[in-house]
Formats: sequence, structure tokens, C-alpha cells
Amino acid sequence: MKIAIVHDYLNQFGGAERVITALHELWPEAPIYTSIFNEQKMPEIFRHMDIRVSWMQRLPFVFDLFKSYFFLYPLVFDQFDLSGYDVLLSSSSAYAKGIRKSPKQLHICYCYTPARFLWRYDDYVKRESIPQIFKTLLSFLLEPIKKWDLNNSNAVDFFIAISRAVADRIAKIYQRQSVIIYPPVDNDLFSVSNVDADYFLVVSRLSAYKRIDLVIEACNRLELPLKILGAGPDRLRLKQLAGPTIEFVGPVADRELVKYVTQCRALIFPGEEDFGIVPLEAMAAGRPVIAYRGGGALETMIDEVTGLFFDEPTSESLMLALKRFQFLAWDKRRLQAQAVKFDKAQFKQKMKAFVETKVKERGL
Repeated sequence: MKIAIVHDYLNQFGGAERVITALHELWPEAPIYTSIFNEQKMPEIFRHMDIRVSWMQRLPFVFDLFKSYFFLYPLVFDQFDLSGYDVLLSSSSAYAKGIRKSPKQLHICYCYTPARFLWRYDDYVKRESIPQIFKTLLSFLLEPIKKWDLNNSNAVDFFIAISRAVADRIAKIYQRQSVIIYPPVDNDLFSVSNVDADYFLVVSRLSAYKRIDLVIEACNRLELPLKILGAGPDRLRLKQLAGPTIEFVGPVADRELVKYVTQCRALIFPGEEDFGIVPLEAMAAGRPVIAYRGGGALETMIDEVTGLFFDEPTSESLMLALKRFQFLAWDKRRLQAQAVKFDKAQFKQKMKAFVETKVKERGL
């Protein structure tokens, strides 16, 4: 069985790229096809993978303007020649599932979500600093890509969703059923620390839809210490909102991340995410999570056992949760036990079994 892995782009490291790492561990000989690859932004392990990029890699300023080239990605993934493989495993939140396949090939899509900028456009762009006229124009420009996305969803043989929330979206938008295999959490990175430092923590890409502004406003008003790890286009605006108790640490390597996570009072997770690996990393370190009650957090958290929910996407609702938090005690071992349910070993076992079962059914 010859397998190829296909991923949207490799220019920033997050949960989807941790999935690629786990898939590479499962199938180390499988090449990884992608639109662009920014080696400087990725961990060392990616430099030892067989990564094959498209012609987009040569476009001017492509790493900074990769979103602006949105109209080119359908061409890129349509032009990849993958005819020499039996199994095509796409890892996609947007474009990679648009690869061409023959009837004899098996295409399995590990889907993070139907593309937010296509199917949840208003939520995605309403907090972005884009003039309204451009937001309106962009919505029209995206219509052909929405049609392309719908058409290509029909060519996928099997969908795997990262959560129930995503499975519901796949059913609603693509009219397709999917199985759920949760993304991998590398529990081995984290251990329980006896050091309890006095700060709350956010670990996130700094994008407007992540709702980090809610955390800043709440911590400003309650004068709580907050450290923010990550980088992104919303950094300048967020820094302008931040008061004296808030520190922007920036992007950090795994070793530093572990230190910050294992010593924080709690991780705050304010956005509605499709799954959310970071809260489980905090639980693996024995640290509770304060999260918005929505999305993937509903599937990974247990209220008042592994953390607290706040019910409305407002700073006032988050402030109420922060006030409740100080009166509760947390069992670090119980937190760890919850994270183990989502360990990378579970992901690898389920992915391997699913792919091998489908290959056998196809006689490949």
C-alpha cells in the first residue's frame, strides 16, 4: 500500500500540524504534499520529512500573504499528480481535500472543519480589521470557491471529523456522514508540577476570532495577572487593550510552553473552537481550564472537575467564572486522567485501524 499525505499549508505550527507529526509517525515513508512550507516556522522534525511543495512556494511574500492568495489554492491541489498512490490521506480545513483521484484510489479526509472563511464567513471576518467594502467584495469572490469545495467533498470516500461539532457541520454542509477521531494530545510532554505560580494563561494564535480580547478585558477589570503565549495578526490591537497586569510572551518552543502550562493557575480558553488541544495539554499538566461553553470544549471538559465554563462570549460572563474559580479546589490527578483519554497513542491506534480497514475493504 502506497500512501500520500496532503495538507493545506505548513507555514505555522498548531494543532493541525501536530496531527501531521502523528501521521508521519504512523507512515514515515509517506510523502507530504502541501502548497507552501516555511521551514523557519516549523519544528525541527519537519525538516526530516519528505515534504513536497507546489509552485506557490516561489510566489512573492507568500508566507506573509498566504491568505491573500486564496484564489490559487484550488489550482494547486488540483494539479498535484498523486496517481502513483493507493491511499490519499488529506489533512484539511480548507483546500487539501480538493485533490484529484482516480476511481481505484482511496481518499480519506481528516477534516478539522468545513472552511470557516467559506461557511461561517460572518463570524470569521466580523472582528477582522478589514473595511466593510472589502468584506462585502470578498464574500462575492469566495462564491466560486464554495462551489469548488462542495463539488470536491463528493470525491472524498470517507470523512473523519475531529469532534461531534465538526461532524455535525460536515453533515449539514456537505451532506456526508463521518466518524470521529479526536486529534492527538502529547501527554508525555507534560507532568504535574508542585510549583503554583500566580498567573492565568492564554496559549493561542492571536487572531480576532479567538476572542482573546475577552480575557484581556476581564483580567484588566479584575486586575489579574495574565500571560499570553502566541503570535498573530491581532497582536497590535490586543496589546493596545492590555493593562499593566498582562504580559505578551510571544511564541515559545515546546520546552518553554511546558513550563508556562505546568505552573499557571489556570488556562483560559475563550473562543468557540472546533476541538482545542491546548485545554487538554493543560489538563495533562494537572491545570484546570476556564473555557467558553461551546465547540470542542464540551467534549473534552467536565464542569467543576477539570475546569469551569462561562456561558456567554462576554467579558462579564468570563469575570463571573474567574470569581467562582478562586473558591474551588482541583484534583491534579483527576485532570491528568481526563487528558489521557485523548492521548496521541489513542489517535494513532484509531487512525491506523480505520485506514487499514478501508484499505482491506477496497482490496488495495
